[in-house]
Amino acid sequence: MSSPLLKSVSPVVAGSSESADSKTGPAAPAGAAFSDDVRRGLRESPKCLPPRCLYDELGSLLFEAICRLPWYGVTRAETALLRDRRRELSSLANPQSIVELGPGGGEKLALVAAACPRLKRVHLVDISERALDDSAAAVAVARPRAQIIRHATTFEHGLRQALNRHAKRPTLVMLLGSTIGNYEPEDAARLMQSMSASLGPNDTFLLGADLVKPEREFLLAYDDPLGVTASFNKNVLVRINSEMGADFDLGAFTHRAVWNASASRIEMHLVSRRAQAVRVGRMTVRFKKNETIRTENSYKYQPESLRLLAAATDFDAVGQWLDHDFGYALTMFRRRPLRRGSRSTDHG
Repeated sequence: MSSPLLKSVSPVVAGSSESADSKTGPAAPAGAAFSDDVRRGLRESPKCLPPRCLYDELGSLLFEAICRLPWYGVTRAETALLRDRRRELSSLANPQSIVELGPGGGEKLALVAAACPRLKRVHLVDISERALDDSAAAVAVARPRAQIIRHATTFEHGLRQALNRHAKRPTLVMLLGSTIGNYEPEDAARLMQSMSASLGPNDTFLLGADLVKPEREFLLAYDDPLGVTASFNKNVLVRINSEMGADFDLGAFTHRAVWNASASRIEMHLVSRRAQAVRVGRMTVRFKKNETIRTENSYKYQPESLRLLAAATDFDAVGQWLDHDFGYALTMFRRRPLRRGSRSTDHG
């Protein structure tokens, strides 16, 4: 699980004509984009929905509750690492600007911002206005003199706007919360390659990633005894009913979490308890008994696999900090120096 994300990973290089202060991105309106995702996913075989569909207002509140559960330790582990290592992170990055993709409530960003003495501005990128409000408030307390710039848009467009606005000033880009885990491996590699092509030689990229751990721990985290994660997952059916006029019977579907060891991922599914037909707008979707809708893949990493991912995407890992008790990693990357004669895509 993670904050909502964008699956598009085309290079975020300079040259966009969009306003850096834009409150809405060029993507389709949320309702239309959601409907397109649903129609496309329910026509697939097997059926699937992108994880971003889980995050309407209620879904975001349920995810916040998940982060407080004793069985889901990602937020606690990452926050502890940032708190304990913030001065090392600041020394390595030495940023004048920070861009966080999906800042959530802003608590982790505030920890980092407070430790960066040269920091002049903070860019917040999220499709949720509530997340932007909360994170802006947290940063304002931690660094009251820093300029706070909001981008209510996708990761890709928000990062492009931020890099265009403050070219050639050292920038720290942060993608935390193990959001990288929601990207399929080939998409994660494209994301990293896009980042390395877009950042300048003085910029850094801080990535948080959940690590492989025993299956029982994953199943408790993704199918908790209180049923909060099950409610979070089933809420997507509530959203489809509300926004698309569908007639999903919530009692006819159950939540299932599966650890797929061979793919190194935890999967979330909604399982049809019986054969049934569901109306979704003008479309009729038929389910066999025990047929599933996959709503999330969350890939888990090894510390070495993160370093290998960096090496394959023109990054060097310049620092890595591990929570060995929970199994979580923060890794800082810097773009590998260009070979003589190579073309640079530095912003600015």
